[in-house]
Amino acid sequence: MNTQVKRTPLVRPALFVAVALVLAACQTTGESGVAEGKDESAARAEARAVAAQAVAAAEATAREAGPTAAGRTRQQAARKSLAPPPAAAMPDSSTLDRIEVTGSRVDYAAAPASVQAPMPMPMAVLASPPPANTERYAAITDNPVHRAAEQPVSTFSVDVDTGSYANVRRMLNEGVRPPADAVRAEEFINYFDYGHRAPGTREVPFRVTTELAVAPWNPQRQLLMVGIKGYDVPKATLAPANLVFLIDTSGSMDSPDKLPLVKQSLRQLIPQLRSQDRVSIVVYAGSAGLVLAPTPGDHHGEILAALDRLEAGGSTNGGDGIRLAYAMARQAHVDNGVNRVILATDGDFNVGTVDQEALETLVGDQRKHGIALTTLGFGSGNYNDAMAEQLADVGDGNHAYIDSLREARKVLVDQMSSTLMTIARDVKVQIEFNPAQVAEYRLIGYENRILQREDFSNDKVDAGDIGAGHEVTALYEITPVSSPAQRVASLRYGSAAPKTTQENARNEVAHLRLRYKLPDQKLPDQGQSRLIETPILTSQLVREPDEALRFASAVAGFADALRGGSRMDGWSLDDMIRTATAAKGRDPNGERTELLELMKLAQAQIGSENQTRIGMGQ
Repeated sequence: MNTQVKRTPLVRPALFVAVALVLAACQTTGESGVAEGKDESAARAEARAVAAQAVAAAEATAREAGPTAAGRTRQQAARKSLAPPPAAAMPDSSTLDRIEVTGSRVDYAAAPASVQAPMPMPMAVLASPPPANTERYAAITDNPVHRAAEQPVSTFSVDVDTGSYANVRRMLNEGVRPPADAVRAEEFINYFDYGHRAPGTREVPFRVTTELAVAPWNPQRQLLMVGIKGYDVPKATLAPANLVFLIDTSGSMDSPDKLPLVKQSLRQLIPQLRSQDRVSIVVYAGSAGLVLAPTPGDHHGEILAALDRLEAGGSTNGGDGIRLAYAMARQAHVDNGVNRVILATDGDFNVGTVDQEALETLVGDQRKHGIALTTLGFGSGNYNDAMAEQLADVGDGNHAYIDSLREARKVLVDQMSSTLMTIARDVKVQIEFNPAQVAEYRLIGYENRILQREDFSNDKVDAGDIGAGHEVTALYEITPVSSPAQRVASLRYGSAAPKTTQENARNEVAHLRLRYKLPDQKLPDQGQSRLIETPILTSQLVREPDEALRFASAVAGFADALRGGSRMDGWSLDDMIRTATAAKGRDPNGERTELLELMKLAQAQIGSENQTRIGMGQ
């Protein structure tokens, strides 16, 4: 089920009826005046008379709704003179193809632009309701609490996306309370760098670290951090890249935060491209088109010129665009290099292949041929987060949301190595909790990345990829067997806990396993995975978590607060702000400071919301 944010129309139906009457009068008067040879002043006089009748009718309708509405209509009419506008402002009647009044909404979009020119009527009558907010987010149900004695194993695919955090940041800065389903906790957590230790060599492409500490929101619980750090590759040594920029140029992208921001964002990436790289540009609106055939990456002027020519207009045939983009990627395929489609869109597909499952099948098929898909989300009002995020998952890519040039630089320049170069494929994490030590556990986030237990050892099951220098962080909330804070009652007839050696039962909290494939096989779904294992010992438990874990816990708490605040034992935003402030540490890019500002914005919104509910007796 998708979540939609709706806005209430602000213009009364009666006024829309007046619009239709006046427009009809103007058209009829103009046509009859020409036919009968009337002079221009006579035609205008008739238009004024009909307009006055329309306003009077609207006022009478408003009066029926109450004296306040009627008075407001009279004031609006009085403030606007019915004197005719200059002749240049009078629309030619021949251009008024049609105006449809459907219910309480005038269909301006169906008429030519000239209809929107100034008309001889009160401006209040011309007011148009704001467009409905049709943003779409996949429904999320928080991971449940599991009893270790009944279900000791937790398995999930890694996720390096950050789009949810940037998108929610945009909403908070606009003064909008984000829908709960727009908040994905793992993308909040993974937006930040926690300084996990990197591997020393490329033989093992990443290092796994763990930390266990008392949970900051409840001393009777514990918090386990799992950190994965990928081997970093200098930009100068990156393999050749074959990139296809697939850009949505439909009418819905005609907004400063959409196509213009797409062009400005890609302008920052293009100077980083080299002679061994290849770049293509494909666009899609009513149909798909090739703007730039595969071109050497160091032809910066040619690439920028093609980018500058893009304009928005038309419907959105995303399916045809994706097919053409993959065709270009296959044509310029680079062996032992990076082959990737980068889709920039608001996700508003409305013609062609619009079924999400069909698009996922198309993207998944191309993934098997070694072509990955990265999605970059833009804009608001009709943003389809559900589609953009899921297509990236299926396409072995990553999903980011671009709300500013600063975010574009972070994603496309600072993190270019991790965005483009994959160092490990199908990375899966599995943790087996020791029922002798752990009563309950809960994975924070990763709801759409959960895998079945048997999927961990099945190398044909797709999972997330890790790019060069990427960092992945996961948090588990744990309730020890000795804690009175247990949430789930044990089963009366449950099976006995798995047998363990006496030493393991006493010394181990859990056992972590990680599987991955090296990216050098020809087809991503082939090849044998490798296994890393490490125990998590009771001796690792510390009362005071280090700076990284404290900051990560505050980020996780913030995500929970935005989703309704039901999972952190009443941990308040004040507590989270204090924790994050004390653990802010070095902040060279200002990202942690920005988080604190967003927390305060959310605190004001949530507090105001609660007061409203109390005032309404809810």
